[in-house]
Amino acid sequence: MTAPATQAVRRRVTVRGTVQGVGFRPFVHRLATDLSLAGFVSNTANGVLIEVEGPPDRVTDFCDRLAAQPPPLATVTRVGVEDLPVGGADGTFTIRSTDRSPGRTLLPPDTATCADCLRELADPADRRHRHPFVTCTHCGPRFTIATGMPYDRAVTTMAGFPMCADCAREYCDPLDRRFHAQPVACPGCGPRLRLVPAAGSEVRPARDADALASARALLAAGRIVAVKGLGGYHLACDATDARAVRTLRTRKARGGKPFAVMCADLDTVRRIAVLSTPEQAALTSPRRPIVLLRRRAEQAGLAPGVCPGSPHLGVMLPYTPVHTLLFGLPGDPPGPRVLVMTSGNRSGEPIVTDDDEALTRLAGLADAWLAHDRPIASPCDDSLLRVRPDGTEQVLRRSRGYVPRPLRLPVPVRPALAVGGDLKNALCLGEGDHAWFGPHIGDMGDLATLEAARRADAHLRCLTGVAPEVVAADRHPGYHSARWAARLAGRGPVLVQHHHAHIASAMAEHGLDGTAPVIGVAFDGTGYGDDGTVWGGEILLADYSGFRRFARLAPAPLPGGDAGVANPCRLALARLWAAGLPWDADLPCVKACAPDEPALLLAQLERGLACVATSSMGRLFDAVSSLVGVCHRAGYEAQAALELEAAAASAWDAETSAYAFTGDLDPAPVFGALVADLRRGTPAPVLAARFHRAVARAVAEICRRARRDTGLATVALSGGVFANALLEAECARLLADDGFVVLRHREVPPNDGGLALGQLVVAAHLRQEE
Repeated sequence: MTAPATQAVRRRVTVRGTVQGVGFRPFVHRLATDLSLAGFVSNTANGVLIEVEGPPDRVTDFCDRLAAQPPPLATVTRVGVEDLPVGGADGTFTIRSTDRSPGRTLLPPDTATCADCLRELADPADRRHRHPFVTCTHCGPRFTIATGMPYDRAVTTMAGFPMCADCAREYCDPLDRRFHAQPVACPGCGPRLRLVPAAGSEVRPARDADALASARALLAAGRIVAVKGLGGYHLACDATDARAVRTLRTRKARGGKPFAVMCADLDTVRRIAVLSTPEQAALTSPRRPIVLLRRRAEQAGLAPGVCPGSPHLGVMLPYTPVHTLLFGLPGDPPGPRVLVMTSGNRSGEPIVTDDDEALTRLAGLADAWLAHDRPIASPCDDSLLRVRPDGTEQVLRRSRGYVPRPLRLPVPVRPALAVGGDLKNALCLGEGDHAWFGPHIGDMGDLATLEAARRADAHLRCLTGVAPEVVAADRHPGYHSARWAARLAGRGPVLVQHHHAHIASAMAEHGLDGTAPVIGVAFDGTGYGDDGTVWGGEILLADYSGFRRFARLAPAPLPGGDAGVANPCRLALARLWAAGLPWDADLPCVKACAPDEPALLLAQLERGLACVATSSMGRLFDAVSSLVGVCHRAGYEAQAALELEAAAASAWDAETSAYAFTGDLDPAPVFGALVADLRRGTPAPVLAARFHRAVARAVAEICRRARRDTGLATVALSGGVFANALLEAECARLLADDGFVVLRHREVPPNDGGLALGQLVVAAHLRQEE
């Protein structure tokens, strides 16, 4: 019972953050009941509203524990408390229905199946035994089923599945784990699985348990199955079956790009990769990302075509009940324990989410479709990260498990949309002190991807309530994203230089308010420079209002422009030409050329035909990769650089010497030394390691020079080249040892997937100054 009114207090508590769809109201109800407090809790469009009444010490304890002990998926960003007149409550605490007034609250990301639901899935005595859509308030889909806010079943793709009496009872019971779990369902009232065979196949259609058993049998037989997940379809095959992997690679026109794999459990992961404690924590977190792990030499039978030439293997664990059942429960017929799980699309297209579209767009790729009838409101590809030796994470693709969780901004911004770039595209909305990334979209190369971006924008606006007044884009005049931004912006978009946006994204992620500039090291493959050339090896002095180019990699011709990127051997010849070094016939890059290729390239370089100057560090890595004999033709983005990193990693601990750049990051002496070492028969891994260390030492030296000139002592490392683990770690070590504060990306990708955040804060700052 509540104490008499004269000894009681009443307070209104407003809680903001990710507090809907995560079991926050039943948590509040249990907390208040345990403390014998009266009042109510309700969802509103701005968060959670609580009125609580009782003895002052208990009310204070209640308020303190709200933020300190929230449910697993909740994130409390703000708790506001105000006193109210005591109402003489009757001692009960109730949960009220959702207030649908306009406003904003935060929706949690999709999360992996929790331990409680996995136990029910495997328990023959439980009514959800083998239910492919088992979920509760602590796990399952959120972002990919939400069609509006505030988050409620009526505005999710579960609206078409009326609850049975048993599910409705759980849904309405504040003491139940499924209280107001919007995706709640059971075999009697929930979504249904079905297996659809390819046209002309001898496989029979199947439903539910039979569909899963048939899909597992197909995978064991070397077939390719399109599997519908949370945010779209995967194409799956047995990762130990070389023929199946080769078939999938051919059908998808994947080239040599590595595939990600899904392992049934941690023991299976350990058989194919080296797994540290922080990497295990990342793998098993509710986000369930793909984690880049160091491959074991033997790899326990993994087909060599899974990740040719890569030092790492992208690994994830099952994160839906469908995945768990696909691997099988105890007693099921055996199936593959490692599956290739690659995005369900043709190369260059967005991931497929619609069932009818999947049957047409994935025709010829899949032998069967394991589908279900719960619609996907928004595509959401798998997230990708690596774990550094110090245990910190570097996200390389921020999507499922992260979106739409906001980032806190260090400076308030007007409502704005940043459209990112044309590669690894991800949009970003911002207002006030919050920024919301959309899911990974991919490369903006066709109408399908542009349409995916338009839908992602509309969905994100709907869920966040942001109505952009400012639109930001890259300055590249040929970018599809920039042209789309021009159509969206009434006053015209704010155009932000590519590498300035990279540095600004690192500053914003680390909470810098921009009042002081940083030394920004922006290394990537391609970015449109202010002088009309291709930049990408830049040391900038930058804040949110602008930048100055302090130093840059000495430029060289890029023969054929973007088309030339696929030919690292030509890039190597162009760099040798720029350094005044001969194209001797015994050099690996020369031997890799077609007989007439060097003569044609020389004429092109001497006349300046179809050659744009580039200071790109990414292209320098490509050129060195070919010069030392590692990769001469690239079948996918950054292949040559990735294989060069793999070579360097194999010699890293034994080889500590380095080549030396001169002047303003001039690589001519590095190329001369590489050629001399080639003549001595020095192995390619040693050459690669010395080159990596040379770049890191040059970065440290130029940053020291910038500090002497300006007094700045904070360095931001950004751009896709810093996805290179060896280079990033060596740069950070040298800089930290020299007394610099080093900003490295964590949750925001260093590549173009993080570009939109930098565009957002720069554009908002510039518009505020107008």
